[in-house]
Amino acid sequence: MAMLTIGGLAAQGGVGVETVRYYQRRGLLAEPARAAGIRHYGEEDVRRLRFIRSAQTAGFTLEEIGELLGLDAVDDRARARELAEARIAALDARIAEMQAARASLSRLAHDCANGSAGPCPIIAAFDH
Repeated sequence: MAMLTIGGLAAQGGVGVETVRYYQRRGLLAEPARAAGIRHYGEEDVRRLRFIRSAQTAGFTLEEIGELLGLDAVDDRARARELAEARIAALDARIAEMQAARASLSRLAHDCANGSAGPCPIIAAFDH
């Protein structure tokens, strides 16, 4: 892979240039030295940027991603597993919340369809 400018790195990672700069300020991505006034990025930078984006998609915070990146350097699988298990628990809780919200909304839609007298059950439920 040829050396990339920050714009090329951003494109390879599917983010904007400002996102790359933000990750650099947060210490998640290194800021390479300038060569002829231009910073050049390589394959490892692309890999790291893609890792950050994938971990965010999985729900990890930037702080957790920074910790995961650090754990990779020391091969601390136990701590990485702890972080993953905590993320799974948080996702399970969010799924349960969403399922409860879906069930409630489904009941309201059913009640609304039955055409009972009085205000619309959906509107009434959100009016309180």
